[in-house]
Amino acid sequence: MLHTIQTKQFIKSDINTLWEFISSPKNLSKITPKYMGFNILSDLGDGKMFPGQIIEYFVTPIAGIKMNWVTEITHVKDKEYFVDEQRFGPYSMWHHKHFLKEVSGGVEMIDVVHYKVPFGVFGKLANSLFIKKQLSTIFDFRYKKMEELFNQ
Repeated sequence: MLHTIQTKQFIKSDINTLWEFISSPKNLSKITPKYMGFNILSDLGDGKMFPGQIIEYFVTPIAGIKMNWVTEITHVKDKEYFVDEQRFGPYSMWHHKHFLKEVSGGVEMIDVVHYKVPFGVFGKLANSLFIKKQLSTIFDFRYKKMEELFNQ
């Protein structure tokens, strides 16, 4: 079963400043909860993302269990959107779209994640019990962090 998470946030920023921040993989750790143990292993070079870029990290999402996660930046349209997809990691499928749109007084930022958990009925149960809640907590953290960084 495919699951979807969608968030929307108004950011008091110009599109150039927000794009510079949100499109840099180096900033992922700033908007990820510390308990996730998020650590980028890849050399990010100049920090600019590009289609085809492979990014490898360690995350510690559950009970201190360290997991390897590899994503690919599959699409980038400057100052409009980018897409990252899991290549290896904890999900059977992970497709994350990040959209930016200039609006009066700032930028509307929308994230849409489609994901599928492995292990059939056990994965479905795990999603109901804790995965969906944990993902919501992570996106809530990101929302609050973006508020602190741009809307204070």
